[in-house]
Amino acid sequence: MSIQYEEPLADSYGVADSFPKDFGYGEEEADIEDSSAPSDSKPRILLMGLRRSGKSSIQKVVFHKMSPNETLFLESTNKIYKDDISSSSFVNFQIWDFPGQVDFFDPTFDYEMIFRGTGALIFVIDAQDDYVEALSRLHLTVSRAYRVNPDINFEVFIHKVDGLSDDHKIETQRDIHQRANDDLADASLEKLHLSFYLTSIYDHSIFEAFSKVVQKLIPQLPTLENLLNIFISNSGIEKAFLFDVVSKIYIATDSSPVDMQSYELCCDMIDVVIDVSCIYGLKEDGTGSAYDKESMAIIKLNNTTVLYLKEVTKFLALVCILREESFERKGLIDYNFHCFRKAIHEVFEVGMSTVRTVPNPAGTPCMLKTAALNGTPRSTV
Repeated sequence: MSIQYEEPLADSYGVADSFPKDFGYGEEEADIEDSSAPSDSKPRILLMGLRRSGKSSIQKVVFHKMSPNETLFLESTNKIYKDDISSSSFVNFQIWDFPGQVDFFDPTFDYEMIFRGTGALIFVIDAQDDYVEALSRLHLTVSRAYRVNPDINFEVFIHKVDGLSDDHKIETQRDIHQRANDDLADASLEKLHLSFYLTSIYDHSIFEAFSKVVQKLIPQLPTLENLLNIFISNSGIEKAFLFDVVSKIYIATDSSPVDMQSYELCCDMIDVVIDVSCIYGLKEDGTGSAYDKESMAIIKLNNTTVLYLKEVTKFLALVCILREESFERKGLIDYNFHCFRKAIHEVFEVGMSTVRTVPNPAGTPCMLKTAALNGTPRSTV
């Protein structure tokens, strides 16, 4: 079998139901310069699994804003599809969507080259189908990849769980977890760690799972979490997320546990802000930006909860959850946010200048782009 590669169309982010190319603000020269870097220098996330397991649907829903119902009409992938995410997102990586029929023993398949530059491997299992063959393919895939690059993060998406009852979800996850780890133990691969997630494109579980995958590839994550902890503790805020606006992946949150309902509220708030801004925030001739330095939103719920969104960079937004009595000190919150925003810019500017000279432990490039921070004053703190 000959493996073919397919690049996405250059204007794939300008199609209907997608954010426009000029989603953002300021000069785009830095982005153009950044995109001229060789694609092989960017970290890769591999999407693998059997045919019809939902790999392409995940990619389209998360990164191309396709409606879940539209994915029913997607054709089965028959070649490796490489999607460069960095042109419309703060995170800077490629997603490689593999056809389910990839044969690792085919001499034309250079799996060493592919796995050597990979940051994370996501294996998708259809929870509504018989997963015996999928577990066999999972074991073959991760064992081959681990021998080539033991620093890969191995993630298992137990997908299409929207059609299962809660008890069936738990039982399916337990069974897959047990069988997969037993296979690794039999092969003396106890050091190979698999992370498991229950996912569906019909709710926010797929976005949360991808958030966890991406966070593992961000070297600045502990610093970001610490900054968020300091910010919320000094502002009377209950929960805060640092979102990549386009994909709705949160690249960091504070150390308190993530409540799925809170995460869904924050995701929905981003959609509302962008939709309203696209209608009322543009000029009469259609020019302007739906999300810029002035972007800010406050939503008060009927249970005394307040959602507060503020722009951090042209790709990032801070979304906070707090009580109405805490929001009465909005001046203090805004001052603390100003300090937080300056610190975020400083972290990424210093971090990126370091990454250019010092490789990551995993040997893969940094996930975050400097272009998103260009055009903003450097912090002096």
